[in-house]
Amino acid sequence: MPGSPADRQALSACLVRLRDGAMAVLRALDLVSGRLAELLAAALVVIEVAILLGGVVFRYVLDNPLVWTDELAEMLFLWLISLGAVIALRRAEHMSMSFLTDRLGPRPRALLARFASLCALVFIGIVAGPGLAYMRQQQAITTPALHIPGSWQIAGELFAFALMLVCATYKFLAGARPLELAIVLAAAGLVGGGFWLLEPWLQAIDNGSLVIFFVGMVSLCIFCGVPIVFSFGIATAAYIFYTSTIPLTIIISQMNQGMSAIELLAVPMFVVLGLLLDMTGLARALINLLNALVGHRRGGLSYALIGAMYLISGISGSKAADQAAIAPVLVPEMKRRGGHPGDLVALLAASAAMSETIPPSLVLIIVGAVTGVSTAALFSGGLLPASVAALCLVLLVAFKSRKDAHNGERAGWRKTGRLFIIALPALILPILIRYAVLEGITTATEVATIGVGYTVIVGLLIYRQFDWRRLYPILTETAALSGAILMIIGTASTMAWALTQAGFADTLTSFMTTLPGGKASFLAISCLLFVVLGSVLEGLPAMVLFGPLLFPIAQQLDINVVQYAIVAILAMGIGLFSPPFGVGFYQSCLITRARPDQAILKIWPYMGVLVIALILVATVPWLSTGLAH
Repeated sequence: MPGSPADRQALSACLVRLRDGAMAVLRALDLVSGRLAELLAAALVVIEVAILLGGVVFRYVLDNPLVWTDELAEMLFLWLISLGAVIALRRAEHMSMSFLTDRLGPRPRALLARFASLCALVFIGIVAGPGLAYMRQQQAITTPALHIPGSWQIAGELFAFALMLVCATYKFLAGARPLELAIVLAAAGLVGGGFWLLEPWLQAIDNGSLVIFFVGMVSLCIFCGVPIVFSFGIATAAYIFYTSTIPLTIIISQMNQGMSAIELLAVPMFVVLGLLLDMTGLARALINLLNALVGHRRGGLSYALIGAMYLISGISGSKAADQAAIAPVLVPEMKRRGGHPGDLVALLAASAAMSETIPPSLVLIIVGAVTGVSTAALFSGGLLPASVAALCLVLLVAFKSRKDAHNGERAGWRKTGRLFIIALPALILPILIRYAVLEGITTATEVATIGVGYTVIVGLLIYRQFDWRRLYPILTETAALSGAILMIIGTASTMAWALTQAGFADTLTSFMTTLPGGKASFLAISCLLFVVLGSVLEGLPAMVLFGPLLFPIAQQLDINVVQYAIVAILAMGIGLFSPPFGVGFYQSCLITRARPDQAILKIWPYMGVLVIALILVATVPWLSTGLAH
């Protein structure tokens, strides 16, 4: 017999109090987890800079190399990026494609956000248990110099996974209606149950299952707004679980291998350097000088923007950071002179795409790490192609502004000279960084710490612009961006391993090497592939996933791998900043405060000239290899 209405009301009130109490506890745990991750990650960024900079000083200055610095830096690096992934998850800063979800109504968008949180929760839960088993396996393996057990590295990742589990659970439950949770859980249950019932068929169709999991499932997750890292991770885990007998410990093992290359430690180092450039005023000094030199000419501010992106880009870890350093200085004046908002977005996006190959770009470093191509050769090889792309943009600006009136007053020689002296320390920095790597003074991993030390000294003693209150946010932002980038590299490496084990690499090689037209056809298909994947997967994941598969084919076809890397990166950049899917295009809109519809037609001439530059770089190998050594 059901109780009286009063009893039912009391029971309902009790359940509501229990739910609210549980959510309050979970909210508190989430806040504590987030604060702990931020504090530890910020400290680790400082420690990593100190270790690498100390290693350079002892080796190059004191001629007394420290043999243990790389070991300690590599172990702490995995802790750093794992904790950074926690921060990125809490801030919703993991890379995702929101083109479709942003156009839905509030209720469908809320359902898909809940689904994305559930995917993160499921993936973390999948790897946590096997991760403990893998940690026990690594206990007996120690590093050569410090004799640190390999389990210490894995412990950092598992600790971060525990914090991410709290965060993902809170994101999934916070503010959810029971109906929303029921719909999402039912949909997930149907998918999981369907795969379980179809398991014999999935195993029988061999490589046909690759299409189901790595095309169908990944595409569905990405277009539903699931962060790319979890889209890759959950699809790979499902493929291994339903189609093979391989233990799931392979996921954490391959993630660990994909993220642990010491070259990748350059990522957080260059991110913190880029953020310090903005804080200390070095970026603004460069822009002011360029503005004084060409700002008064027809289209002068556009030339200044292209030049500023060429000089500044690559030092930061994010094209959004590069744009955010440049746009506030130039864009308001460009608007005052009558510039169309759509043209400003188009130029900002195109100049960012142009600068992808300018050293010391993180893309170059990551490509070198995942493909084995010399980073120094990539640094040298990226300069001329970016110059060709910049020249194409300059010619387009000159054509578009040929009927404009001269704007602004010409800066006198006295003012220009003063601005040059002010900007001189900033002009020295990119030269210093490139010289240190190309001359072998430092590795690509270490060189950013030279830049960090130089920038801090210049900011404190010369520009006297160093806001200590911004230092902690800079350190946590460095960790979050690094974690978001490198966790994708981990899950993409796992997916690439699964594709290789399934024989996809051999099939792809056979197909590509038998194409009519040989090298020309392969380069054309590669350009198209990286433009599309750069748009959908935000560039870097596509490079990490397909780079190890396609670069060996390029070598078989006698294509210089430096040229192929530069071509792939330029194509990726064009896709990243092209509408309708390229997330870089929408970042440019946000930074210039323009609507996408104002720019979507204006951007195509700019992307067109970049395609011309891409064709030139693909057909003239010397542009990529002439300076490489």
